Amino acid sequence: MVNRPLQARSSGNHSAAGKDLGLNERLGLISLIDEGMRLGSPDSPIMADLFNDLWDLVNETVSGSKINNLKPEDSHNGFRVIEINAETGENLGRLNMLYMKKPIPCYYLVYVEVAAPFRRKGLGTQILKHFRKFLIKKSAVGILDNIIPREDLTYDIYLKQSWKPVENVVGKSILEDHQYMIYIPPRFEGKDLRAPFLKLMHHLSRKRTAIEMRDNQIMVRRTIAEFKELYSALLGYFEDEINNGESSPLMRFMFTRFVTKFIAFRRRIETLLGYTGGESLEQIMLVPEITGLPAQSYAPFDLENSPNLVSGDMGLWSRLPDALKKQPARIIEALPNYQRPNLLNWLKERGEDAGHSLTIGDLIDLGFDPTRLKEISVGGEEFIFERIQARQLPDLEKKRVLLEGVESKMRGSKIKNASLRVNPPLLTIRDRGNAYVLRRKIGGIHWEEAVEQIHSSSRLKELDNSLKLHRMILGTVREANRAVSKLVKVEGIESQDLLACFVSWDIKANQPLLMVDFSNCYLESVWMA
Repeated sequence: MVNRPLQARSSGNHSAAGKDLGLNERLGLISLIDEGMRLGSPDSPIMADLFNDLWDLVNETVSGSKINNLKPEDSHNGFRVIEINAETGENLGRLNMLYMKKPIPCYYLVYVEVAAPFRRKGLGTQILKHFRKFLIKKSAVGILDNIIPREDLTYDIYLKQSWKPVENVVGKSILEDHQYMIYIPPRFEGKDLRAPFLKLMHHLSRKRTAIEMRDNQIMVRRTIAEFKELYSALLGYFEDEINNGESSPLMRFMFTRFVTKFIAFRRRIETLLGYTGGESLEQIMLVPEITGLPAQSYAPFDLENSPNLVSGDMGLWSRLPDALKKQPARIIEALPNYQRPNLLNWLKERGEDAGHSLTIGDLIDLGFDPTRLKEISVGGEEFIFERIQARQLPDLEKKRVLLEGVESKMRGSKIKNASLRVNPPLLTIRDRGNAYVLRRKIGGIHWEEAVEQIHSSSRLKELDNSLKLHRMILGTVREANRAVSKLVKVEGIESQDLLACFVSWDIKANQPLLMVDFSNCYLESVWMA
């Protein structure tokens, strides 16, 4: 791949540029803006440009959509794809399947995906109806693993399309943790399919890892393409400011939000099964005019009909500075960044101090957004503000319930001799499309950052050789997650999917905080937060 910056499209002022953008480009830019901002703001021309008649346009696009079977030569890694596209070319959704010839002709449905703005409009049903006709035409059976939760409104979407649980044919003995469903076309109706389906189950169990690897590769390739399109839309929308060497707060906010989403994706794919870096993220190179911009992680304007919302410990709220109560986002974002080891090491390598003003390029170099965590002292006590998107608040409430359960059921517990503690959200303030969550500052860091420090510091590597620090951390975290999951649950959700685990750490000395007795060495504490 050639590493070169994407070129901006020609456009006029913001208003004109907004009208020139295609539907997918507009939806992409909207995805950078929190949903709570959809009402718009008189200080934000981008709102009127992007949202004007947008949902009417979405409905028109859906009504004019068409199904497209990709040719075998257009498939990737053995996958076949059915796409649903608008007349204007926008891709609205897709069905990904894998063909297996033996023991009977079969198409395994890997997933059905409909883009977020086009959901609940019948496209999923439309593409499944087409898939059923496809199976009948090919005289092939269909099989899928239904991962839709029972409480989801779309749970019975397959049942309505004549799919049935596989145990109807083979019995319950082979189901294990999967909810396989099958579609039997007319050619196979009335035939004894138990033996062929049992072989198919066995075949799928052996090939599952390979299927997931192929699926991951396709997902990475597609997401990179989406990031490229989104970056191009941003360049086109803000072309005048870029050419004039200017940068409005709105422009800085939009590019900062783009970069934080990009680096989050970069971190996530590093752990994907089968991802080897073959789809280079270096295809997306930001121009110097963008990398040099100051990072701005909150909306630069107030939202109409969107007052500050506060919940939690109101006594703690009353102790906060008056200026913060009046302008939460502006004052919180001006607080010092939390001095975590990864940030301190990065600043030290560059000869910068803690007051260094971070640029968008700095965020890419760091690989995370240090401005997400802010330090504040309230009445002599140390706290941390964490910025999250407003749409994450339901998960935050589930997390709070989980932590209350951990506190009540496991108070005083030891995990591999380490004290188990919790650090729950104390106060939540919603402002300018974000939510700010206040927690106590603890003497610990996230376990993954702790392991990173051990592997990157020569001093800690030597200590690790003798004390096996990384094994100690991994073992303690694994046991903490296991113990918490066993005792505390939120309906249908595993605790490790919501809770983060922190281990005791001396941040000034940048080393784990350990306890040593006559026969053992262990972490002082492990926190769930």
